[in-house]
Amino acid sequence: MKVELEQVSPGEIEARSFEMIARELGECKLEEPYASVVKRVIHTTADFDYAENLVFSPHAVEYGLKALRRGACIVTDTQMAMAGIHKKALQELGTEVYNFMSDADVAQIAKQKHTTRASICMEKAASLEKAVILAVGNAPTALIRTYELVQEGKFLPELIIGTPVGFVNVIQSKELTLGLSVPHIVARGRKGGSNVAAAIVNALLYMLYDRKQ
Repeated sequence: MKVELEQVSPGEIEARSFEMIARELGECKLEEPYASVVKRVIHTTADFDYAENLVFSPHAVEYGLKALRRGACIVTDTQMAMAGIHKKALQELGTEVYNFMSDADVAQIAKQKHTTRASICMEKAASLEKAVILAVGNAPTALIRTYELVQEGKFLPELIIGTPVGFVNVIQSKELTLGLSVPHIVARGRKGGSNVAAAIVNALLYMLYDRKQ
């Protein structure tokens, strides 16, 4: 079987990819700044369902950008999401990304409370003495605990990115998040993942980082 390959330089690959995404979106009209987020997620997943599945609370992107400008840190629920966030952009903007899943105290408290480490990670995020953007791409229990902490007045994230993937309590955790007054970007339904959470964070970072170049 003969396969015809396009000759594309490394520098052209991303640009060509976004051209193809725009073309395949066709008549699906996406307004900025939301379009940049949606296209970045589609670029990461090759899944055009996200043009419909991503739900933005009013001015969610703007709130996220303002928080990053003020030095808000990012807390993820997985090492994979943390690894996928653009480190140079973080450095240029003077902010940091945290993940507490491997922390000994998190494991100990989760065992004592008979709950998940992801939920305890959200409690630890709430204790940080700085503004926080949450990027939850795997654990619905992280979103559920965040919802509870917000309702209890113990946590007020600058932005919640909620994209857990799977079946058990995934849809429910996202619907709880959609009901919060906290700014949020949610991948409604079962689809999502750590790569999607990281892609959304990167879309925000690039909006600011690119402007500095």
